[in-house]
Amino acid sequence: MKEDMKTQLLTKSPKELLFKLAIPGIIGMIVIGLYPFMDGVFAGWLIGDYAMSAISVSMSLTIINGGISALIGVGSASILSRAIGKGDKETTDKIFGNFCYWVIFFSVIITIFGLIFAPHFLDLVGAKENIKELGVRYLRVVFFGSIFVNFAQAGNMTMRGEGALKQSMMIMGAGAILNIILDPIFMKLMGEYAIEGAAIATVISQIVQAILTFHYFSKKSAFVGIHKIQKYKAIYSEMFSIGSSAMMMQILFAVQQTFLFKQAFAYGGDDWGILMSATMRLYMFSFIPLWGMSQGLQPVIGANFGAKQYGRVKDTMKIFMYGATILAAASWIPSMFCSEKLLSLFSVRREIIEVGVVNFKMFYSTFILYGIMIMTLTFFQSIGDGKKAGMIVMLRQLVLFIPAILLFPKVFGASAVWWTEPIVDFSMIMLGLFLMLNGLRKMGKQQITNSFR
Repeated sequence: MKEDMKTQLLTKSPKELLFKLAIPGIIGMIVIGLYPFMDGVFAGWLIGDYAMSAISVSMSLTIINGGISALIGVGSASILSRAIGKGDKETTDKIFGNFCYWVIFFSVIITIFGLIFAPHFLDLVGAKENIKELGVRYLRVVFFGSIFVNFAQAGNMTMRGEGALKQSMMIMGAGAILNIILDPIFMKLMGEYAIEGAAIATVISQIVQAILTFHYFSKKSAFVGIHKIQKYKAIYSEMFSIGSSAMMMQILFAVQQTFLFKQAFAYGGDDWGILMSATMRLYMFSFIPLWGMSQGLQPVIGANFGAKQYGRVKDTMKIFMYGATILAAASWIPSMFCSEKLLSLFSVRREIIEVGVVNFKMFYSTFILYGIMIMTLTFFQSIGDGKKAGMIVMLRQLVLFIPAILLFPKVFGASAVWWTEPIVDFSMIMLGLFLMLNGLRKMGKQQITNSFR
């Protein structure tokens, strides 16, 4: 089995690998996205749009867990896939122990941080009265499950690093189905504490996922075995370097959302806050399939780069970029032509939808290009170039976006709250594409040089 997966990564055609690895990755990541998405849908219908907004605003803070999962999981997966390509068993044997050490370490810190600072964070985004109260109640339950969500999600990413996308999809699917079943049950049973019911359903599902993930590593993993839990400097220093760009994208996405919510509440009151909440729920869910495709791309690029098969790296990137653009279009087209129906999924009031549908379309306008952006970031993470991936993320979500979202509404009017992000993103997609093509050209030259030696 070990040799079989390694051989497939190094010899199968990129098109075959796209279908073999990307489809399970897409399904698996959609399943992950169903957690917050279904929480928002059920909260909107069973409690009201204020509860939906409270969960949406609160999710900006829980992205901290997603950031830590990405730091550990993306970093570990990149190291693992390249070690597989090189045949480096010493490194693969240390992956799990190092992974577990950092999951436990960061999860304890996040749980304490989340419980203490939840109300202050909701003040920061401008949430008031009902929305703030419901948000605090939701967050204080969710943060108790930090260690389970971090182990399950980071473990899932590491599994994909060895090409086990089908298994990761099945584990995440089991958790998501359980969450969808438990959500309405707990909300109904807990009456006035329905918002806590939504959070409890999510935590229980994450515990189940964590148990299934541990079982995979202990019994079924082709490359990663369970060894002593400890940190290994050679591994964690590289893990931090590579995974930091993925973590920054998650953490800065939370910062980005914080400013979007703050400006929406400031310029349009609760109505714009509710509209932005529904928009962000759909927007985050639309990203999920693209991340799934990137999880299929990562082990192929990592293993072939580790084996110095640069021609296959180039061919794989081309196929996955086309596929990612088609996948992005699958979200972009409904957002442009079925906007009202999408927003009504969250029980947003008709009057808010009628006034805000143009803003929603502006926000989604460049989404068709986002597949290119995600594949570009994955390329740099997969080859171990954390600096370029980090630079793109920092420019996109911090250096350019924050000054723009604060300045543009003052200069161009309130509607700029909705079109600032698409403009910033378009600029960064072009920059990332240029850097990736330049990197592929350098690999081509290196392969020619190596062939003459």
